[in-house]
Amino acid sequence: MVEEIRIERREGVVHVVLNRPSVKNAVTLAMWRELADIFSGFRGDHDIRGVVLRGSGADFSVGADISEFERIREDRHQAAAYELAVDACSGAIASLGKPVVAAIAGYCLGGGCHLALACDFRFADRSAKIGIPAAKLSIVYGVNSVQRLLALTGVSNAKRILYSADRFDAERAFRMGLIDELYDDDAVAAADSFLQRLSANAPLSISGAKYMLNGMTMGTGALDLATAQRLIDEASDSRDFREGRDAFAQKRSPRFRGE
Repeated sequence: MVEEIRIERREGVVHVVLNRPSVKNAVTLAMWRELADIFSGFRGDHDIRGVVLRGSGADFSVGADISEFERIREDRHQAAAYELAVDACSGAIASLGKPVVAAIAGYCLGGGCHLALACDFRFADRSAKIGIPAAKLSIVYGVNSVQRLLALTGVSNAKRILYSADRFDAERAFRMGLIDELYDDDAVAAADSFLQRLSANAPLSISGAKYMLNGMTMGTGALDLATAQRLIDEASDSRDFREGRDAFAQKRSPRFRGE
Protein backbone atom coordinates (compact mmCIF):
# COMPACT_ATOMS: atom_id res chain seq x y z
CA MET A 1 0.00 0.00 0.00
CA VAL A 2 1.41 3.40 -1.02
CA GLU A 3 2.22 5.73 1.87
CA GLU A 4 0.19 8.93 1.57
CA ILE A 5 2.89 10.79 3.51
CA ARG A 6 6.51 9.85 2.99
CA ILE A 7 9.42 10.77 5.30
CA GLU A 8 12.94 11.19 3.90
CA ARG A 9 15.94 11.95 6.14
CA ARG A 10 18.91 13.83 4.67
CA GLU A 11 21.77 14.74 7.01
CA GLY A 12 19.80 16.63 9.63
CA VAL A 13 17.13 17.87 7.22
CA VAL A 14 13.91 15.84 6.98
CA HIS A 15 11.57 15.93 3.99
CA VAL A 16 7.87 15.42 4.66
CA VAL A 17 6.37 14.51 1.29
CA LEU A 18 2.66 14.58 0.48
CA ASN A 19 2.42 11.47 -1.66
CA ARG A 20 -0.84 11.38 -3.64
CA PRO A 21 0.38 12.71 -6.99
CA SER A 22 -2.53 11.14 -8.91
CA VAL A 23 -4.90 13.59 -7.16
CA LYS A 24 -2.39 16.45 -6.97
CA ASN A 25 -1.64 15.61 -3.34
CA ALA A 26 -5.14 16.36 -2.03
CA VAL A 27 -5.13 16.06 1.77
CA THR A 28 -7.59 13.73 3.49
CA LEU A 29 -8.77 14.05 7.09
CA ALA A 30 -6.56 11.09 7.96
CA MET A 31 -3.57 12.91 6.44
CA TRP A 32 -4.25 16.10 8.45
CA ARG A 33 -4.14 13.98 11.58
CA GLU A 34 -1.05 12.07 10.50
CA LEU A 35 0.80 15.29 9.64
CA ALA A 36 0.03 16.65 13.11
CA ASP A 37 1.49 13.47 14.65
CA ILE A 38 4.55 13.57 12.40
CA PHE A 39 5.47 17.17 13.20
CA SER A 40 4.71 16.71 16.90
CA GLY A 41 7.03 13.71 16.86
CA PHE A 42 9.90 15.79 15.49
CA ARG A 43 10.03 17.99 18.60
CA GLY A 44 12.25 15.74 20.69
CA ASP A 45 14.50 14.61 17.84
CA HIS A 46 17.71 16.61 18.24
CA ASP A 47 19.17 15.15 15.06
CA ILE A 48 16.61 17.09 13.03
CA ARG A 49 17.73 20.65 12.35
CA GLY A 50 15.18 21.57 9.71
CA VAL A 51 12.20 20.27 7.74
CA VAL A 52 11.17 20.59 4.09
CA LEU A 53 7.46 20.11 3.38
CA ARG A 54 6.77 19.33 -0.26
CA GLY A 55 4.54 17.42 -2.64
CA SER A 56 5.26 14.36 -4.75
CA GLY A 57 5.12 14.89 -8.50
CA ALA A 58 4.29 18.19 -10.14
CA ASP A 59 2.25 19.82 -7.36
CA PHE A 60 2.56 20.85 -3.73
CA SER A 61 -1.13 20.25 -2.92
CA VAL A 62 -4.52 21.23 -4.32
CA GLY A 63 -5.75 21.32 -0.73
CA ALA A 64 -8.33 19.35 1.19
CA ASP A 65 -9.78 16.29 -0.50
CA ILE A 66 -13.24 17.68 -1.20
CA SER A 67 -14.47 14.31 -2.46
CA GLU A 68 -14.80 13.17 1.18
CA PHE A 69 -16.63 16.30 2.41
CA GLU A 70 -20.12 14.88 1.93
CA ARG A 71 -19.25 12.11 4.37
CA ILE A 72 -17.09 13.93 6.93
CA ARG A 73 -17.98 17.65 6.68
CA GLU A 74 -21.74 17.73 6.26
CA ASP A 75 -22.71 20.22 9.02
CA ARG A 76 -21.21 22.62 11.54
CA HIS A 77 -20.42 19.86 14.03
CA GLN A 78 -18.49 17.78 11.52
CA ALA A 79 -16.93 20.94 10.14
CA ALA A 80 -15.78 21.98 13.61
CA ALA A 81 -14.17 18.57 14.15
CA TYR A 82 -12.53 18.79 10.74
CA GLU A 83 -11.18 22.30 11.45
CA LEU A 84 -9.79 21.09 14.78
CA ALA A 85 -7.78 18.48 12.89
CA VAL A 86 -6.61 21.07 10.35
CA ASP A 87 -5.63 23.55 13.07
CA ALA A 88 -3.85 20.82 15.04
CA CYS A 89 -1.82 20.08 11.92
CA SER A 90 -0.87 23.69 11.22
CA GLY A 91 -0.24 24.24 14.93
CA ALA A 92 2.17 21.30 15.03
CA ILE A 93 4.06 22.73 12.05
CA ALA A 94 4.12 26.29 13.38
CA SER A 95 5.09 25.32 16.94
CA LEU A 96 7.92 23.00 15.94
CA GLY A 97 11.04 24.66 17.33
CA LYS A 98 12.97 24.04 14.12
CA PRO A 99 12.83 25.91 10.79
CA VAL A 100 10.32 24.53 8.29
CA VAL A 101 10.35 25.42 4.57
CA ALA A 102 7.50 24.70 2.18
CA ALA A 103 9.00 23.87 -1.23
CA ILE A 104 6.22 24.72 -3.68
CA ALA A 105 5.71 23.63 -7.27
CA GLY A 106 2.48 23.58 -9.23
CA TYR A 107 -0.78 23.92 -7.35
CA CYS A 108 -0.77 25.18 -3.78
CA LEU A 109 -4.45 25.81 -3.11
CA GLY A 110 -6.79 26.01 -0.14
CA GLY A 111 -5.61 23.49 2.42
CA GLY A 112 -2.29 23.31 0.60
CA CYS A 113 -1.91 27.03 1.14
CA HIS A 114 -2.91 26.46 4.77
CA LEU A 115 0.04 24.07 5.14
CA ALA A 116 2.44 26.47 3.44
CA LEU A 117 1.31 29.40 5.61
CA ALA A 118 2.13 27.40 8.74
CA CYS A 119 5.75 26.98 7.60
CA ASP A 120 8.46 29.51 8.40
CA PHE A 121 9.34 30.07 4.73
CA ARG A 122 7.83 29.39 1.33
CA PHE A 123 10.25 28.71 -1.55
CA ALA A 124 8.70 28.18 -4.98
CA ASP A 125 9.57 27.61 -8.59
CA ARG A 126 7.86 29.42 -11.45
CA SER A 127 5.28 26.70 -11.97
CA ALA A 128 3.61 27.60 -8.66
CA LYS A 129 -0.05 28.63 -8.63
CA ILE A 130 -1.27 29.73 -5.22
CA GLY A 131 -4.77 30.56 -4.04
CA ILE A 132 -7.50 30.02 -1.49
CA PRO A 133 -10.79 29.01 -3.18
CA ALA A 134 -12.88 29.07 0.04
CA ALA A 135 -15.27 31.66 -1.42
CA LYS A 136 -16.14 29.21 -4.21
CA LEU A 137 -17.25 26.64 -1.61
CA SER A 138 -18.98 28.95 0.90
CA ILE A 139 -16.31 28.19 3.50
CA VAL A 140 -14.98 30.81 5.89
CA TYR A 141 -11.24 30.21 6.18
CA GLY A 142 -10.10 29.47 9.75
CA VAL A 143 -8.94 32.20 12.13
CA ASN A 144 -5.36 30.95 12.48
CA SER A 145 -4.81 30.71 8.74
CA VAL A 146 -6.35 34.13 8.11
CA GLN A 147 -4.04 35.60 10.75
CA ARG A 148 -1.00 34.01 9.11
CA LEU A 149 -2.14 35.17 5.68
CA LEU A 150 -2.62 38.73 6.97
CA ALA A 151 0.82 38.77 8.58
CA LEU A 152 2.47 37.73 5.31
CA THR A 153 0.54 39.71 2.72
CA GLY A 154 -1.04 42.71 4.45
CA VAL A 155 -4.75 43.41 4.67
CA SER A 156 -5.40 44.50 1.07
CA ASN A 157 -3.75 41.47 -0.48
CA ALA A 158 -5.33 39.14 2.09
CA LYS A 159 -8.77 40.49 1.17
CA ARG A 160 -8.03 40.11 -2.54
CA ILE A 161 -6.91 36.50 -2.02
CA LEU A 162 -9.93 35.54 0.11
CA TYR A 163 -12.62 37.55 -1.69
CA SER A 164 -11.59 36.61 -5.23
CA ALA A 165 -10.69 32.93 -4.71
CA ASP A 166 -8.28 33.48 -7.63
CA ARG A 167 -5.19 31.45 -8.41
CA PHE A 168 -2.11 33.64 -8.54
CA ASP A 169 0.93 32.77 -10.61
CA ALA A 170 4.35 32.59 -8.99
CA GLU A 171 5.39 36.15 -9.87
CA ARG A 172 2.19 37.67 -8.49
CA ALA A 173 2.28 35.48 -5.39
CA PHE A 174 5.89 36.56 -4.78
CA ARG A 175 4.93 40.24 -5.02
CA MET A 176 2.01 39.70 -2.66
CA GLY A 177 4.19 38.05 -0.01
CA LEU A 178 2.83 34.51 -0.36
CA ILE A 179 6.24 33.36 -1.62
CA ASP A 180 9.50 34.32 0.11
CA GLU A 181 11.93 33.16 -2.56
CA LEU A 182 11.28 32.37 -6.21
CA TYR A 183 13.52 30.11 -8.31
CA ASP A 184 13.75 29.30 -12.00
CA ASP A 185 14.38 25.64 -11.33
CA ASP A 186 14.52 23.54 -8.15
CA ALA A 187 12.94 25.07 -5.06
CA VAL A 188 13.46 21.79 -3.17
CA ALA A 189 17.24 21.95 -3.61
CA ALA A 190 17.19 25.61 -2.57
CA ALA A 191 15.22 24.75 0.57
CA ASP A 192 17.68 21.96 1.39
CA SER A 193 20.67 24.25 0.97
CA PHE A 194 19.08 26.99 3.07
CA LEU A 195 18.28 24.63 5.94
CA GLN A 196 21.75 23.11 5.83
CA ARG A 197 23.14 26.61 6.29
CA LEU A 198 20.79 27.32 9.20
CA SER A 199 21.79 24.06 10.86
CA ALA A 200 25.15 25.63 11.74
CA ASN A 201 23.36 28.13 14.00
CA ALA A 202 22.26 27.56 17.60
CA PRO A 203 19.02 25.53 17.72
CA LEU A 204 17.91 27.21 20.95
CA SER A 205 18.30 30.64 19.36
CA ILE A 206 16.15 29.63 16.40
CA SER A 207 13.57 27.93 18.61
CA GLY A 208 13.30 30.94 20.92
CA ALA A 209 13.03 33.41 18.05
CA LYS A 210 10.38 31.28 16.35
CA TYR A 211 8.30 31.02 19.51
CA MET A 212 8.32 34.79 20.11
CA LEU A 213 7.75 35.84 16.50
CA ASN A 214 4.91 33.37 15.99
CA GLY A 215 3.29 34.46 19.25
CA MET A 216 3.48 38.13 18.27
CA THR A 217 2.11 37.36 14.81
CA MET A 218 -0.86 35.34 16.05
CA GLY A 219 -2.14 37.88 18.60
CA THR A 220 -5.86 38.38 17.94
CA GLY A 221 -6.15 41.89 19.39
CA ALA A 222 -9.71 43.15 19.08
CA LEU A 223 -10.98 40.13 17.16
CA ASP A 224 -14.02 38.53 18.80
CA LEU A 225 -13.25 34.84 18.47
CA ALA A 226 -16.82 33.82 19.29
CA THR A 227 -18.17 35.90 16.41
CA ALA A 228 -15.51 34.54 14.07
CA GLN A 229 -16.47 30.99 15.07
CA ARG A 230 -20.16 31.77 14.53
CA LEU A 231 -19.42 32.93 10.98
CA ILE A 232 -17.41 29.77 10.33
CA ASP A 233 -20.22 27.59 11.73
CA GLU A 234 -22.93 29.37 9.73
CA ALA A 235 -21.00 28.86 6.51
CA SER A 236 -20.41 25.20 7.38
CA ASP A 237 -24.15 24.64 7.87
CA SER A 238 -25.21 26.64 4.84
CA ARG A 239 -27.03 25.60 1.71
CA ASP A 240 -24.25 27.39 -0.20
CA PHE A 241 -21.58 25.08 1.24
CA ARG A 242 -23.47 22.03 0.01
CA GLU A 243 -23.99 23.73 -3.36
CA GLY A 244 -20.26 24.53 -3.63
CA ARG A 245 -19.30 20.97 -2.70
CA ASP A 246 -21.77 19.48 -5.19
CA ALA A 247 -20.75 21.88 -7.96
CA PHE A 248 -17.09 20.95 -7.44
CA ALA A 249 -17.92 17.24 -7.70
CA GLN A 250 -20.07 17.82 -10.79
CA LYS A 251 -17.50 20.13 -12.42
CA ARG A 252 -19.96 23.01 -12.88
CA SER A 253 -20.17 26.60 -11.67
CA PRO A 254 -21.81 26.94 -8.24
CA ARG A 255 -25.02 28.96 -7.79
CA PHE A 256 -24.68 30.72 -4.45
CA ARG A 257 -27.55 32.48 -2.65
CA GLY A 258 -25.89 33.70 0.53
CA GLU A 259 -27.80 31.23 2.73
